[in-house]
Amino acid sequence: MYVRHLSVTDFRSWEQADLDFAPGVSVLVGANGQGKTNLVEAVGYLATLASHRVAGDAPLIRRDASSASIRAVAVNEGRELTVQVEIASGKANRARVNRSPVRSPREVLGIVRTVVFAPEDLALVRGDPGERRRFLDDLLVARAPRWAGARADYDKVLRQRSALLKTARHARGDTSTLDVWDAHLARAGAVLVAGRLELTAALAPHVRDAYAAVAPESEPVGARYRSRAEAVDALGGEAAPSTPEEIEVLLLDEMRRRRTQEIERGVCLVGPHRDDLELTLGTGPAKGYASHGESWSLALALRLGAFELLRGEGSEPVLILDDVFAELDVRRRRALARTAVNAEQVLVTAAVDDDVPDDLQGARFVVDSGTVREMSAAARTTGGAPGGPDA
Repeated sequence: MYVRHLSVTDFRSWEQADLDFAPGVSVLVGANGQGKTNLVEAVGYLATLASHRVAGDAPLIRRDASSASIRAVAVNEGRELTVQVEIASGKANRARVNRSPVRSPREVLGIVRTVVFAPEDLALVRGDPGERRRFLDDLLVARAPRWAGARADYDKVLRQRSALLKTARHARGDTSTLDVWDAHLARAGAVLVAGRLELTAALAPHVRDAYAAVAPESEPVGARYRSRAEAVDALGGEAAPSTPEEIEVLLLDEMRRRRTQEIERGVCLVGPHRDDLELTLGTGPAKGYASHGESWSLALALRLGAFELLRGEGSEPVLILDDVFAELDVRRRRALARTAVNAEQVLVTAAVDDDVPDDLQGARFVVDSGTVREMSAAARTTGGAPGGPDA
């Protein structure tokens, strides 16, 4: 699939912007702070209903505006769909498909699919487990939008049970209500854990292959889903993924075993919100031991692995490369370009045109002083600078 048109209103720094894209490579070039990343961030938001840069929606609304709007025309196997999301301040977001309102913004998931590689991705290797859990969950949704509902269901139950644990110390031994929420959390959590286990098993070979291509001289890497419930972790490993029913029993047993500790601390200690995607380099953990270059290579391998997984399953995403070439050495640039050039559509941002490998030839857009315009072929050939005539 590819995005044929993008329009944003009051999104980030943009009061209004409209761009027409084509399949293949499109490069947005502009100095830092000009808003080029904001435009590809808008495309990514339509795919996940979240930003790859910030946790909440409030920063996405232009200062002094009450709402922001993102609209795109997506083309999938010749069929066009227009999807629009309005991000409201202090209100529920709204969405439309072909100008018709939908009941929930989640109904637009799957119309636009993306894989985003950005400087923030170094946190996938060096950051907290939450970064890697979010990576897995976003990829689950990209594979099948129904996972957004499963994740939302779990988060709702987790909030309810966490609130109950905070007051359980004063319940004078009556844990009947907690028993009910244990069952709810185990059931919802088991569904999510099973999905992550199956996803990790499918993703890991692609990550290994991508890393070997990016860093052939390095030790091999691995990816394994790690659960705080040791029995669940033992079922995962390299074997066939466990069923939700099996995992539900294990989670429930683990919650009962750790109930006293949970009540004392007032937090949920068992469930997918405590799990991690363990990344290894050679025989040891990558976090804390991988060099800066190895960490970049592994972050890149995770994104390229996700891209290859989705493409292999028949839902090729838009590949977004957000200001990353300046962070990579020549070898890693070439490895990334080899994958990108075969994508149906790739959107690239760069501060200077020279950062983009020669392999990625295509449309060039200049982003400067609140405007975005496509450079003519003649201007690109003669080395036209930002601010020159547009097409």
